[in-house]
Amino acid sequence: MKIMIGANFIGLLATLLLTSAPPVEAQQPKKVTRVGYLAAVSASADAPRLEAFRQGLRDLGYVEGQNVTIDFRHTDKFERLPDLAADLVRLKIDVLVAVTTNAALAAKNATNTIPIVFMGVTDPVVAGLVDSLARPGGNSTGITNIAAILTGKRLELLKETVPKLSRVAVLWDPQAPGSAPQWKESLLPARELGLQLYSMEVSSTDKYPDAFKEAIKARSAALAVTLNPLANSNQKLIADLAIHNRLPEICARGGEIMWTTVA
Repeated sequence: MKIMIGANFIGLLATLLLTSAPPVEAQQPKKVTRVGYLAAVSASADAPRLEAFRQGLRDLGYVEGQNVTIDFRHTDKFERLPDLAADLVRLKIDVLVAVTTNAALAAKNATNTIPIVFMGVTDPVVAGLVDSLARPGGNSTGITNIAAILTGKRLELLKETVPKLSRVAVLWDPQAPGSAPQWKESLLPARELGLQLYSMEVSSTDKYPDAFKEAIKARSAALAVTLNPLANSNQKLIADLAIHNRLPEICARGGEIMWTTVA
């Protein structure tokens, strides 16, 4: 298997599905493919991606209840992921879809035989999901969001938008394997841009208000949010806190909250 960077996730999953079950029209006798879907985010936060996932399958001839069934497991509690992954494996699924690095690692630890398709992974090599991009090995494949590589560009956009900017709070989760590389990769470009970064470490939702207070005390004048499951599940809360504290905000995820403007 090979790692697809910037590729169509649905197409990649479909390739695996096609190896286990043909479309409805060709099934003689009918075979129902069973897909496990493990996401380290809340179901509400995952809703737009999930709908796109289902639509993509329908476009390829896979209809739930006819030739494919999907067993969903959502949680924003990382400690639950191993049990949920093991639960899906016990269902004898044909393919295991893993959303975010945490979920992909739980899936990898749960099975070395069932094909795993991951997404929302910052660096699959650093995370230990694959041996290398050229020769991944094992039973995992998927796409990387290259979030760590783009941290410098996001800081550059902040600086261009707020030319006098000198201090930026970087919101990241030390418990999320994909979040730490984004924090580390932001340090060098920050120095090159003349920015001082404040490490805003948050690993639970209830800590956000106090974290913002501390960031303001540190004289942070803008906010950069790393791509991580906790932040993904709390986008509105983070945006509201940024507005309340008058912090221009840039996020890692496109198509959702990208900028929070303050008057």
